[in-house]
Amino acid sequence: MRVAPLVLAVIATVSASRVFAQGPPPPPTAAPQAARPLQMPQSLQTFLGGIPTGTASGDAITITVVDAITRALAHNLGVLTADENLGRAQSARWLALSSLLPNVNARVSETRQILDLEAFGFKGGPDSPFGNLPSLVGPFNVFDARVYLSQSIFDWNAINNSRAESHGLAAARLMQRSARDLVIHVAGNLYIQALAASARADSARAQEQTAQALFTQAQDLKNSGIIAGVEVLRAQVQLNTETQRVTSTANEFEKAKLQLARVIGLPLGQKFNLDPNLPPLPDPDLPFEQTVERAFQQRPDYQAALERVQAAEAVRRAAVGEALPSARVNADYGAIGLTPSGAQNTYAVSGVLNVPIFQGGRTRGRILEADADLRQRQAEADDLKASIYYEVQTAYLDLKATQQQLQVAQRARDLAAQQLTQARDRFAAGVASNIEVVQAQEAVALANEQFITAQFGYDLAKGALIRGVGASQDVLRQILGGTR
Repeated sequence: MRVAPLVLAVIATVSASRVFAQGPPPPPTAAPQAARPLQMPQSLQTFLGGIPTGTASGDAITITVVDAITRALAHNLGVLTADENLGRAQSARWLALSSLLPNVNARVSETRQILDLEAFGFKGGPDSPFGNLPSLVGPFNVFDARVYLSQSIFDWNAINNSRAESHGLAAARLMQRSARDLVIHVAGNLYIQALAASARADSARAQEQTAQALFTQAQDLKNSGIIAGVEVLRAQVQLNTETQRVTSTANEFEKAKLQLARVIGLPLGQKFNLDPNLPPLPDPDLPFEQTVERAFQQRPDYQAALERVQAAEAVRRAAVGEALPSARVNADYGAIGLTPSGAQNTYAVSGVLNVPIFQGGRTRGRILEADADLRQRQAEADDLKASIYYEVQTAYLDLKATQQQLQVAQRARDLAAQQLTQARDRFAAGVASNIEVVQAQEAVALANEQFITAQFGYDLAKGALIRGVGASQDVLRQILGGTR
């Protein structure tokens, strides 16, 4: 089976996504080891979850790597969470913008009442300037239909709060894209890990068949009196070892498929097979310096970090604006009277200037808080920039190293196969014990594992470079043949 390109290339990222980019699994000493499962911080565990969608069919279906990625983009919990976060950011922006937009309300009321004039200071009597007024007036009706308008003219605090939320919305959109990149990364990584586990299982089964043939050969030679019984015993031990490898690698393969099924949201209980034919990934065509600059320009997580810095700057200006005067206009227009038919049109317009004088240190405290948040956001952006630089540089180094390792592993696998063939011939001729054969079998197992590991490492390095540049979705569109 060929563990070919597309691995993590269609695979993108947020800054924290580099926790997914683990290296190739170590070569075995006695038995091949399966690729370790993805490990990530608790905040990123949602990307290993998915919403099961659809009804499981009785027959097994075949899923390609592109199928897995597109399903993950639709059903992965991390993408759905990012979509909800974008909705919350849109809501926050509208709430902040409402302080700057006109607020218009309408009210219609009709009241029947009796008033106590003395309660309002109108006391009648011989000595009263109001004459002989009754203490109670009414009952009578009051009808009022009115439209109220309130409009901010200048409010530095509200203006900058709105700007901060606009930057927050832009960051949320970028993080949504970054989440999609990360889901592409996770789905592609799990798919290639499953393919690698399948290759290890196939290799273990082939080694078991070889061990069975050698055990049968040893029995025949013993029955012919050519070798001693210890040679048969040694061949049987090796057969048992290879059988254990088959069980272990098959179990790891099934577990890798289960984890992939969860991430891409397959229906519960759906059986599926993997397609080993993977689309090739483009080779890097830019020098390191230009690749890094390209990554700074198009990595959505880094652009989102810069938006958060601008949002923090706007929040600080908003805090300063709390100490500045603000102006707004209030107006109302409507009809009032004892009855709707007898109501008269009235209006009122007022301009309000609010001048803060003393706020008990609240503005100073908010400025200090905003300064701390701004420094933190700037530090996060600088750290992410450095992380991207080292991530791309590491990918370049791994790409070069694993390419050489793959060439050596191919030659080593061929040589190990020749060594096993010669050892079996020598053993059959009676000029060597099966110790030499067992050692040759272990060399073949190790060479096969190293070949699988080299292929996985090469694919991982190429995918990590594409992911580091932030071109994962572009590569996916190329594979799909257009925009989707």
